Amino acid sequence: MDSSQNDLPLSELTALSPLDGRYRDKISPLATYLSEFSLSRVRAEVECSYLAALSKHNVIRELTLDERKFLESLGPNLTLDDVTEIKRIEDTLKHDVKAVEVYIREKVSDTSLLDVIEFVHFGITSEDINNVSYRLMLKRASDNVVIPTLTDIVKKLLLLSNTYKDLAMLGRTHGQPAIPTTLGKELIVFASRLAIELEKLQKTKFSGKIAGAIGNYNALKISYPDTDWIEFAKDFVENLGLTHSYAVTQINTYEDIIEFFQVVERINNIFLDFNQDMWRYISDGWFIQEVQEKEVGSSTMPQKVNPIFFENSEGNIGLANSLIELFVRKLPISRLQRDLSDSTVIRNFGPALGYSFLAYQNTLIGVSRVKPDEKALKSALLNDWSILSEAAQTILRKEGVKDPYSLLKSLTRGEVITEASWKDIINNLPVSEDTKRMLQTVSPQKYIGIAPEIVLTRTQEIKKRLGLHD
Repeated sequence: MDSSQNDLPLSELTALSPLDGRYRDKISPLATYLSEFSLSRVRAEVECSYLAALSKHNVIRELTLDERKFLESLGPNLTLDDVTEIKRIEDTLKHDVKAVEVYIREKVSDTSLLDVIEFVHFGITSEDINNVSYRLMLKRASDNVVIPTLTDIVKKLLLLSNTYKDLAMLGRTHGQPAIPTTLGKELIVFASRLAIELEKLQKTKFSGKIAGAIGNYNALKISYPDTDWIEFAKDFVENLGLTHSYAVTQINTYEDIIEFFQVVERINNIFLDFNQDMWRYISDGWFIQEVQEKEVGSSTMPQKVNPIFFENSEGNIGLANSLIELFVRKLPISRLQRDLSDSTVIRNFGPALGYSFLAYQNTLIGVSRVKPDEKALKSALLNDWSILSEAAQTILRKEGVKDPYSLLKSLTRGEVITEASWKDIINNLPVSEDTKRMLQTVSPQKYIGIAPEIVLTRTQEIKKRLGLHD
């Protein structure tokens, strides 16, 4: 290989990760919240909020309105050039949080805040800034990107489930013909599962701590012994929208983040289940895929239209969940009061949500590109009338016939029963003529239980749960 290709400029074509390469346009909304650029901005935001909090609790002098506005705006207004400068400082110091502190000190030194410059990062450790920053990033990414996307998918499933609430289809258990259901009811199952987990995501509470190098407020207490530092810390993290962690080491334990990602993993597994069902329905010809004129399904088979969006979603869920499972195993464990092995792991919160977010988008595209083939659904449903055996044997139980299950089993098991054959079976059952006539009126298309009602009832419950409006 030409040695000149060893130093290619970073772009979507040269990025090592497909998230920042091939899929950059799809996951870019998350970069606003979970990139290294965002991390520096949020760290600066937390550092400045801390300095303002010291004033609020009379550790330093009262700040003017202009000084407070300056501090409030410094982090959120950092530009790419500003963060590049922070990275340059880090390259010298070999410490990312210290680089942010040094950068803020430089900015403060040119303002009326010069007299309180030594209170930037006063009495605290880098983990005080980091634990809050990462949680704010996750919370904002979830609230502004992940939750709205999942809500759109639930809405789409609700729309489809209500559209097809009466469309009968063959239900399978163990992959074999079982009894009829409706397409709408099967879709509402997934909408319901997602809604339950989505609500948990909406209610996620992240924690925060600002308790010094080992969790005891040592430096703060010896400097200002009369200050209630626990009350200070509680007020500080709660004003940032987090809950206060009281008993900590150097780190704020990760159970809240683990809980968040376990909800994400359950959501991912629901998508995985849905993707595989849709793949099977398409494979069986029960769903028709939209043909895009300029697209190609195969390099050699011109006729192919592949379910690539469901397949892509499935693969990305595997990548996301592998990272999440590492978080669950790794993050609860820190040697003694702190080791640094979590640092490189938590930098992958972005990729874990990135692969998940990419999966959600692909599933949504996949759903928008398919529609049920009602003729195919009807054909599969009417192919074998033995799927009405449950109905018949249950009615026979009601009529007092002895062991009707075994009777119907002997007449239907392992056989493909046509409509005519089924009617003959009904005519020879040991029941009254009225019961026979009733059973003759039952067809696979009508034997759907209360599936439509389930769709309607559950739709209203989901809308109420998530605060959706018609």
